[in-house]
Amino acid sequence: MALNHWMKAALLGVALGMMAPVGTPVHAETLRVVKKGTATVLDVPMNRAVVVESDEPFAELSIANPGIADISSLSDRTIYVLGKSPGLTTLTLLDASGRLITNVDVKVAADVTEFKERLRQILPGEKIEVRTANDGIVLSGTASSAQKLQRALDLAERYAPERVSNLMSVGGVQQVMLKVRFAEMQRNVSKSLSSSLGVTGGTNFGATGGTGTLNNQTSLTNSLIGNIPTANDNAGAVVFGFNAGAFQVNLLLEALEQKGVVRTLAEPNLSALSGQEATFLAGGEYPIPVAQDNGVYTIEFKPFGIELAFVPRVVDGDLINLELKAAVSAIDSSNTINVNGFEVGSFSRRETSTTVEMRDGESFAIAGLIQDNFLDNASQIPWLGDVPVLGSLFRSADYQRSQTELVIITTAHLVTPTRGEALALPTDRVKPPTESDLFLFGRTGSTERLPRGPASEVAKQDFSGSYGYVMD
Repeated sequence: MALNHWMKAALLGVALGMMAPVGTPVHAETLRVVKKGTATVLDVPMNRAVVVESDEPFAELSIANPGIADISSLSDRTIYVLGKSPGLTTLTLLDASGRLITNVDVKVAADVTEFKERLRQILPGEKIEVRTANDGIVLSGTASSAQKLQRALDLAERYAPERVSNLMSVGGVQQVMLKVRFAEMQRNVSKSLSSSLGVTGGTNFGATGGTGTLNNQTSLTNSLIGNIPTANDNAGAVVFGFNAGAFQVNLLLEALEQKGVVRTLAEPNLSALSGQEATFLAGGEYPIPVAQDNGVYTIEFKPFGIELAFVPRVVDGDLINLELKAAVSAIDSSNTINVNGFEVGSFSRRETSTTVEMRDGESFAIAGLIQDNFLDNASQIPWLGDVPVLGSLFRSADYQRSQTELVIITTAHLVTPTRGEALALPTDRVKPPTESDLFLFGRTGSTERLPRGPASEVAKQDFSGSYGYVMD
């Protein structure tokens, strides 16, 4: 019995080798059994072979479309079926008397066995299903990230170029909330000291000298009679003088010391779907005249303030790719130009554009600026300013230093929506005052009790909490 099975297998192998077209890699699949009177479907991969064994001997075979599948009989019970092109055809078996034994639907599709194996190797654990449709590949199921979905599509294109249908979806959280903190400190210090000297000796003698902003005849004349000029650019002015008969000497000292600190802090929060752009602007728009033909001017508006634009991409699990643009701008009124009668101010602007990757809850300092400007000027009247001690009356000096420090820090979170009643607004804790509260007690906010519920509980908390999203 064992010898009989061994001989059948040997003959079958020889027959397969003889029937295989030259130059075409063909492999035989497992034997299929066709029962009498049963309509079955036979799946045959393209360019591969299937051996079918009938439970009754047949005398005649026919295939409806030889272009889809080719057949050959190995014995009166065994049929060799070779898939040639994608499609569906019918295999008919007849006995010696011409009676129908059975009809078999032969379905030829692209061979995706190797593709499935490669997909499992490259993307293990992914719930991606692979099917065939004519000569194409259909992918369905759920990918854990958009990047792995794209990898599966790229691999499928290698096996069926331009014949891949994507029915997959991306699982997990695909919404990203970006928290950006802008922190800027500006420190300015300036000092100056100057002097002006006036001497008179009657109607025939008079002299003035100095380096101050009030070094002119009118100012010194006022100072000689004890009046500090009204047009004074400095923070302090002191007059010293004495008379000796008709001879008068007056000294005007001007001094300035200014210190200033500017602190800018903004924390915009913005949410967006993976792969979609989100923009944010907290500031305003400044009108700028633009010259047109025939001397006509139009107005264009230039935005300024805190600007933010980013495109998040959830790469894998909680790994987030961020394409980010951020800017801090303000109107600089110290530098203006005149355009056809319009005073147009300039802008001070700091901006950054970068792409980073971080995981959920991690932070990046994407930009930092430390700027230190120093200016030191000294001016004097030639020769007189070089005289020891008295030369300081004919000398002026000013000192300016400006320091700027800017840091931009970003934090990304994967977020999911929540129920509306669980959210609270900053205005929920502030109610308009009643007339009695305002006029009798001077209260600008009413103490009206908030309604019960989740929103009330959130409204009782401080504003340092999270609003509008849920962080995983």
